[in-house]
Amino acid sequence: MEQTTKFSRIISGAMTWGSWGKKLSKNEMIELMHHSIECGLTTFDHADIYGSYSTEGDFGAAFKDSKIKREDIQLITKCGIQMTRGRNNKVNHYQYDKEYIIWSAEESLKKLNTDYLDLFLMHRPSPLMQPDEMAEAGQHLLQSGKIKQFGVSNFTTSQVAMLENAIPVEGNQVEFSLTHHDPMYDGTFDDCILNKRMAMAWSPLGSFFRETDEQVERIKEAMPPLMEKYNATESQLLLAWILKHPVNVHPVIGTTNKKRIEQSAAAVKIELELQDWFTLLVASQGHDVP
Repeated sequence: MEQTTKFSRIISGAMTWGSWGKKLSKNEMIELMHHSIECGLTTFDHADIYGSYSTEGDFGAAFKDSKIKREDIQLITKCGIQMTRGRNNKVNHYQYDKEYIIWSAEESLKKLNTDYLDLFLMHRPSPLMQPDEMAEAGQHLLQSGKIKQFGVSNFTTSQVAMLENAIPVEGNQVEFSLTHHDPMYDGTFDDCILNKRMAMAWSPLGSFFRETDEQVERIKEAMPPLMEKYNATESQLLLAWILKHPVNVHPVIGTTNKKRIEQSAAAVKIELELQDWFTLLVASQGHDVP
């Protein structure tokens, strides 16, 4: 399938904009939206659960007052996770019946102050999901113009294949970074390339700035000559590494720091040489390639 909507290569993730992170004011959100767009990050990634179901609404209120044209940005959101925080649920669980998926999309539209979503993702696979029912909901939303594209997040290739038997799956957002590169080996990216499915990466910097384990130490040792060679920061090299994969992955960055947004946008221009890419892979793996 060919992508009809053009998403920015680097995507701005809104998970920490609200109560789960920086607790940005409306004016701060407006400022951050404009700055992101100026840097080329025109796609904003949401999920209904962010901020315990409150961040979409905060973003939408800011968007309404931002004077940003809807056609100048792309909005992605997700549904399917039912949490006890923010809703009257007894246990965290997944829900994917037709009525709930449609209701979730319509709730997100209201909160985000928009008439349509550019991409609507099923957030995490459920053992109880019924592909035909999910497809009916997706087709209804597509035909009514409420979503432009239907996709998934954190789905395995077999789960994608099961769902795609009933409805085209136009994107898969998965965890991918130099410290977590399973999608290169478990068939996820092969599937995206084969089926022209958009690949998105959450947590694209991985555990590099969070952990001090042996893997991170090895990568840190390999960084200095490459930082000098490419005149790049560690974050930029981590992004450049995942951007080189032929799946043309779209990293979803979580920073709200303006300087880091600028640096992330500039990472798109860094072309890692082949042996430098493998130098970082070997450092991550802790052994040479076979």
